[in-house]
Amino acid sequence: MNFNINNANIKDIKADLEIIIVIDKNLKHKSVKDKKLLKKAGFSGSQDEVCHLVEKKRLYVGAETLKGRGIRPAVATAIRSLIGKKTYKTIKIATYVSHPRCSASIRAMVEGLVLGSYTFNQYKSKKVKCPVKNVEISLEGYEAHEITMEVAARALNNGVIAAEATNFTRDIVNTTPDDCYPEIMANIAEELAKENKLKCKILKPKELKKEKMETLLAVARASRHKPRVIHLSHKPKNPKAVITLVGKGLTYDSGGLSLKPADYMVTMKSDKSGGSAVLGLMKAISEMNLPVEVHGFVGAVENMIGGDAYKPDDVLVSKNGKTIEIRNTDAEGRLVLADTLAYAQQEVKADYLFDFATLTGACVVGVGHYTSGVLGFNEEVKTMVTKQAKIAGELATALDFNPYLHKTIKSSIADVCNISNTRYGGAITAGQFLSEFIDEEHKEKWAHIDIAGPAFVEHTWGENPHGASGAGVRMMLRLIEGLARKKEAH
Repeated sequence: MNFNINNANIKDIKADLEIIIVIDKNLKHKSVKDKKLLKKAGFSGSQDEVCHLVEKKRLYVGAETLKGRGIRPAVATAIRSLIGKKTYKTIKIATYVSHPRCSASIRAMVEGLVLGSYTFNQYKSKKVKCPVKNVEISLEGYEAHEITMEVAARALNNGVIAAEATNFTRDIVNTTPDDCYPEIMANIAEELAKENKLKCKILKPKELKKEKMETLLAVARASRHKPRVIHLSHKPKNPKAVITLVGKGLTYDSGGLSLKPADYMVTMKSDKSGGSAVLGLMKAISEMNLPVEVHGFVGAVENMIGGDAYKPDDVLVSKNGKTIEIRNTDAEGRLVLADTLAYAQQEVKADYLFDFATLTGACVVGVGHYTSGVLGFNEEVKTMVTKQAKIAGELATALDFNPYLHKTIKSSIADVCNISNTRYGGAITAGQFLSEFIDEEHKEKWAHIDIAGPAFVEHTWGENPHGASGAGVRMMLRLIEGLARKKEAH
């Protein structure tokens, strides 16, 4: 999809279709050209409501606000309605800006168009795609707010990068476990490094053994696909900050010997969503060339069953020396993260440390399918994440640690147990388990982001399609962009 910013009035731009956003059900606004027809069609302009007037070559969609949270899903819904309709190669759309010199809505609009046009056709014999090749954005605004070409172009460029990185992440997550296993994730990382001038280091089993990453190796033991730990780095000159990102890359999770029920195994290709998000983030960060040093680590593993599988009752020794009693082999992601986090902290002393994981079903129970849980010791860092998630159009909420739940992961025979002794508060106890592998230097710099809810949902929602959403990419990209600006200001 190619974008062009145009100084011409919207009526003077030639296109196969015009998309018009109706803000806050205001059908009396001057931009609404077909008031009578819309009334006849029963169109009210509510959020994401679509009315396509084919003969008029206009497609109307409702948004509750001029802000990104309304614009992004509205245009995504509009463009999605064109998928499979070959007639529309070029579309045009006006500029929707909430206040003077603010380009956030332009970025949100561009993100919505790219995210909404996403299709995953790899396994379809008949490919159905979005027909739109060119988008003309007129600087004629919904409101009389002036936006310069330069400001609009920057918002457009950043929006395209953010959305394409999200779609890149979606593709990895949606790929089946037989086509995307640890070695393939490592290959994707190496190709990304080559294309985007990133540094890349891949640890294979011998190196993992040397690094004493025994808990990660235990999870991988029964799979025919050998594990990998990926380290990508973006290292500009004179960086404003150093940030470490760590992702859980379970390319498939059967549950191990604590076998999942059959219907719970379906969609477990999505257990690599955290690691995939880290790869997507490294793509976006390098393409924006942000003045921040960023390191992305992915623990890529497959959790299977077999004669060599690790077992409930095993005691494993983690990279940081702590012993872990295994009481459930389906709580494997935290074991992979324990060693990957320890390795990341050994390799990089960061100003901020964030990990991403589809870690617990308990998080989905607690906050729903669409929201990520954010945990950690530092309230300011957690607030940074939730604030930037909101700006990016993702949903995230803080979950608090407490000492009473922490007691539930104590073990009588080891330093810590990999599951809690209570069925309640599972997202929090999983985060507290991870905290055992955060060193003192990083404790106040760390946040764990449980993306189990939004990472993979089997229906369309907002700007997200059926399947992988690319959760975590846009929120963390916004956060890192914000840190770059903040550091520059100082």
